[in-house]
Amino acid sequence: MTGKSALIAGATGLTGSKLVEVLLNRPEYDRVTVLVRRPLELEHPKLEQIQVDYYRLEDYKKHFQVDDVFCCLGTTIKKAGSQKAFRRVDYDYPVALAELAKSAGAKKFLVISAIGADSRSNIFYNRVKGQMEDGLKKLDLSALHIFRPSLLLGDRKEFRLGEKAASLVSPFISPILRGGMKKYKPIQAEQVAQAMYAAAQSESGGVHIHPSDEIAELAGQ
Repeated sequence: MTGKSALIAGATGLTGSKLVEVLLNRPEYDRVTVLVRRPLELEHPKLEQIQVDYYRLEDYKKHFQVDDVFCCLGTTIKKAGSQKAFRRVDYDYPVALAELAKSAGAKKFLVISAIGADSRSNIFYNRVKGQMEDGLKKLDLSALHIFRPSLLLGDRKEFRLGEKAASLVSPFISPILRGGMKKYKPIQAEQVAQAMYAAAQSESGGVHIHPSDEIAELAGQ
């Protein structure tokens, strides 16, 4: 086996689960490691499942000896239960994962952020996403790919009213979002997963920020 290896955090989520399928079915990857709290109901010769305690990520540092690390972690304040708990999932964990990826020599770190990410935003959600991006940039990773999708569409395990409403109106709104407004089109989680895979095949280093319209283009390559 001479192909690439990958690690995915957030493999049970909407986009993460799609990404697992994509990487397992692509010939470039010989090994796909997933960090999970509960085992996936999935078996595959390339798949390695590691049950993880995110409070003790350092204990799993040997598993970060891979080519590409994908972070698909994300929650809502409602699901997390508090702003503090939300920040832990959407800021603390991604930055800790990136630190471990860098120390283990991973070539690329790819992370899902949000379209409104801005560390100076008055909106708590957008501010935390922006702070997470800033924290990752400070690590001077070999290659950092930040994905800023608009509203994600797909079949979630939990019900989210906003996303359900968007899925109903998307066919009517998307055609009129053109030019600079294209990045606000709702996007399928599967497209984000395909775009993350495509970006991981690039050999360019440094920081790359992918807005939602560029994500759709990457997915189509």
